[in-house]
Amino acid sequence: YEVTARQYCDFLNAVADTDTYGLYHADMWDDVRGCKIEQTGSSGSYSYSVAPDRGNRPVNFVSWGDAARFANWLHNGQPIGPQGPATTEDGSYALAGATSRADLLAVTRQPDATWVIPTENEWYKAAYHKNDGPTGNYFNYPTSSDAAPGNSLPAVDPGNTATHLDGSFIPGFPYYRSEVGDHENSASPYETFDQGGNVWEWNEAVIDLGGGDITDVYRGLRGGDYSNSGGSLLASFRSYYDPSADELFIGFRVAEVPEPATMAMLALGGLAVIRRRRQSH
Repeated sequence: YEVTARQYCDFLNAVADTDTYGLYHADMWDDVRGCKIEQTGSSGSYSYSVAPDRGNRPVNFVSWGDAARFANWLHNGQPIGPQGPATTEDGSYALAGATSRADLLAVTRQPDATWVIPTENEWYKAAYHKNDGPTGNYFNYPTSSDAAPGNSLPAVDPGNTATHLDGSFIPGFPYYRSEVGDHENSASPYETFDQGGNVWEWNEAVIDLGGGDITDVYRGLRGGDYSNSGGSLLASFRSYYDPSADELFIGFRVAEVPEPATMAMLALGGLAVIRRRRQSH
């Protein structure tokens, strides 16, 4: 699953009583479409809470740097303490205070990384590969289907559904994004959920549009969001964004590397993860 507002709120309470690197964005609370995490108190004693009806929906207004710091926090054992090398600034990614577009584009995965933002290949395989061995067989959509998914949310998911725009918003105002498990029969063949719709998800790809300027270089996004039609969910569709930006339509999921030769998809201890198989696609 995508990382949820409740999981991200736990992260903030662990490391952001002084929010040195801007892991919290005010629009998480202020925007009606935000994930409804609220910051209270003052710097040095900030605390965070999430509205009960938003906790199991994906976090949004998170930059690529925020996602990398969340991965570092997991790599370091989910410690409690200020944002620094032992919590958010080292581990799977050597961030060392990186917050600018240029600095975040230069960050790479460490050799001993354990929790990571998926590469585009890892994300793509988990979403679309038919899980039928070392083949080149892929579905068009991350719901184990070549047909465009619907967006219904009945009591029992009929399969091949996703939270995206299909004539109307389901769910609509004020949520727009569905809860973890709402599309319980629409997993990918690797048992990952919601890789299509809800929020765009960061990946590690660096995408250079060739303009010769840093403003033409981005980090990758995949999967579409609640306001996109089914075309954005297609395997053939990729997008990108400034890695320092926090936007309402962007969230993320993480991947776990338990050991160099072992990768398998799972959800561990309530945390939304992708555990990767070391196979190419």
